[in-house]
Amino acid sequence: MNRGFYTIMAAQFFSSLADNALLICAIALLRDLHAPEWMTPMLKLFFFLSYVLLAAFVGAFADSMPKGRVMLITNTIKIGGCVLMFLGVHPLLAYAVVGFGAAAYSPAKYGILTELLPPEKLVVANGWIEGLTVGSIILGFVVGGVLVSPKVAAVLLAIDVPLIDHELDNAAEAAIAVVGGLYAIAAAINFFVPDTGARYARQSASPVRLLADFGHCLRTLWADKLGQISLAVTTLFWGAGATLQFIVLKWSESALGMTLSQGAILQAVVAIGIAIGSVWAAARVSLKRSLSVLPVGVAMGLLVACLAYIDFSRLPAGGLSMGAAVIGWGAILAALTMVVIGALAGYFVVPMNALLQHRGHVLLSAGHSIAVQNFNENLSVLAMLAVYATLLWLNLRIETIIVLFGLFVAATMGLIMLRHRHNMRSRDWTALIGQSRPAR
Repeated sequence: MNRGFYTIMAAQFFSSLADNALLICAIALLRDLHAPEWMTPMLKLFFFLSYVLLAAFVGAFADSMPKGRVMLITNTIKIGGCVLMFLGVHPLLAYAVVGFGAAAYSPAKYGILTELLPPEKLVVANGWIEGLTVGSIILGFVVGGVLVSPKVAAVLLAIDVPLIDHELDNAAEAAIAVVGGLYAIAAAINFFVPDTGARYARQSASPVRLLADFGHCLRTLWADKLGQISLAVTTLFWGAGATLQFIVLKWSESALGMTLSQGAILQAVVAIGIAIGSVWAAARVSLKRSLSVLPVGVAMGLLVACLAYIDFSRLPAGGLSMGAAVIGWGAILAALTMVVIGALAGYFVVPMNALLQHRGHVLLSAGHSIAVQNFNENLSVLAMLAVYATLLWLNLRIETIIVLFGLFVAATMGLIMLRHRHNMRSRDWTALIGQSRPAR
């Protein structure tokens, strides 16, 4: 990998770190406002709404100029959303502005990989990017949880910053100020993202034309025998992953009696597992073997469903001593289970993501293919979070929700496997993967 790839990784790390730390801060703000429980998953819904509404336009925007410039502009928008939250705008609306920046950032972030690297390096590159992104998610949850904790908040609130008159009123505001600094670091790194030299046809400024082009791209990728399978898997994964974040927070409170800060750390444990699975997939699974990982998705769904049947109250008292703290056996078993769930998820999604990027690059363009991917994946996020919020509004027990969630993931993955078998009865899918992008 060249220096440009590592610069992209650094920019992605800090931007994702800030996104996830800000989520915990926003949850803390909602609790300070005594918002109803169902509003918490709505944070992600508002965040991803822009991915769906702007899908027809962000691909063209990403292909209209060098990707590094796009990443800089969109990171600046994220900073604006963070500032709005700091100034007292409702967390849902402010986080929606951050999502607006993220929606435009994503096609540039992933699209530049297909411009910078040959197809045979995409699985490895995705393994590194996903592993690093998950690392930033882990650290983001931990940083967010630590920043809103009473002890750290007291220190932050006592800091007097010269030339700034705005006084910090609570722990969440102090945490958000720190997160804003992380976004600024990401924006600074964007100045050093290389120009790959890739140029595309002049992008239309007509919304009607852009919508028509996006519709064509959407139909093209779903009609492709390999594109539809990889797109279906990543669509399911991101919808399920976003929902699982909130399920873990609620479940850790219900089953383990954890606080928000502690639950955020348990979320980070899931991300550790995803990082492990991502690196494992990058080392073991080539692009031509990418579809062999589909059964792992079924196993992950079934394991999540089994989580509801583990009775942590029956575990022996005590635990492991970590300095002055004692981690109970229930928390340890929960953490180990989350690591396994995350590892299974990372192992099957990284090859699928690489395959989807390759097929999108062959059939469409870097920015447009990622925009189609984002549209489908985040439409899934919106739908699954809306269902989860509805289940909470109906006062279903979290254990019931976990069983329904896990069985849905396993059943959907099973249907995707059947579809793939049907598609490939008369086609050589390894030959399809080997196709190159036609000369432009």
